[in-house]
Amino acid sequence: MKEDIPILKVENVAVAVVKELNEEKTVEVYNVYLLNLKKSMIKNAMVSSKGYGENATTGEAVKTSTLRHFLGDIEGQSFVKIEPIIEEVFALSNEYWVSFYENNHIYDKKYIFLAESITEENMITVPLINKKGVMI
Repeated sequence: MKEDIPILKVENVAVAVVKELNEEKTVEVYNVYLLNLKKSMIKNAMVSSKGYGENATTGEAVKTSTLRHFLGDIEGQSFVKIEPIIEEVFALSNEYWVSFYENNHIYDKKYIFLAESITEENMITVPLINKKGVMI
């Protein structure tokens, strides 16, 4: 029955949009990372990402393609790059649905960067990565 299914809360797993230099160290870019802040490994991590919102000029609904990423196993106290993200989609809400296994249980959580929330004012030093970014 429905009440027999345990509701497991995701803790110490975060998604961050990080501002950093590209590989050639010539241009600042933004990348999205999954952080495992736990001491233990998470297994078979998968992320689905999409953006959605409204065109400020026309009021028309806008949405991006849905992308799916298999990240595999992520060691405790480490991070993995999910994808690059362009500044043009910061005006949209950007959603990352994260699923993974830990201790033979499946966990999932939706992380949403609301429209216009990825800004310099909201940036902190992201743990483990030690670069400026916005973290949920």
